[in-house]
Amino acid sequence: MRRLLLASTALLGLLAASPASADVVLGGQNWTGTSTILTLSGAIPPGNQPRNIACIICGENQPQQPAGFGYNDFKNAGNLSSMSSFSDGGPGRATLADDVVGVGYTIDAGSLFRLALLGRSDFSIGVDVNDTNVAQTLESFWFLNLTTHTVLAAFSPGPGGTAIPSINNGTGFPDYTLEGFNLDRNDIHLGDRVIFLARMSGMNDGPDSFFLTQSVAPVPEPATWAMMLLGFLGVGGMAYRRRGQQFRLV
Repeated sequence: MRRLLLASTALLGLLAASPASADVVLGGQNWTGTSTILTLSGAIPPGNQPRNIACIICGENQPQQPAGFGYNDFKNAGNLSSMSSFSDGGPGRATLADDVVGVGYTIDAGSLFRLALLGRSDFSIGVDVNDTNVAQTLESFWFLNLTTHTVLAAFSPGPGGTAIPSINNGTGFPDYTLEGFNLDRNDIHLGDRVIFLARMSGMNDGPDSFFLTQSVAPVPEPATWAMMLLGFLGVGGMAYRRRGQQFRLV
């Protein structure tokens, strides 16, 4: 028992001494890790990407962008074995060499990312893939603070990545959604620059794209509805009881 207690104490001490995050090398630069892990799911709801929704990494046939919102225009004619592409916040299109860090998007008072921090808006990433009936692979996706060199959120399933076969045919139709951008006020400040990085392999068809979408508000579970109903009943019962007491006092 004593040995078990000493071993448990040593293990707890080791866990406490271990760093909460690790460093990763992206674009030849070191970035501090994060615990915010993104999830990949089917696109909800499916539909064509609106022409005024900002694309962050996409091919040359991308629809019109919002004013002043640039993106990395990578070339994919079906002969790319892999891609490691940063977004680019400069106005218009930019063609970055593989794994080159882009300009980034500046966080101002009215930006979508700033609104997300204030709890007044939310966003996710729509992923549109096109293949030749052979699934391509999403190796990882990163949301980075370029000013502080920190990882804000990441989808990194590990060696081998995740197969993402095309579901919705046509350019501009999202096949998947990257969600879970749980941002904290301390993660991003006004004036910071943020940037995205997508890594794919086995690319065998026309240009794929990553664009901003609005997250869908989650539907409360039945247990949550039950708790809310009990809460309403409790408040109603208290109000009725107080009303009865006031009636007897008159």
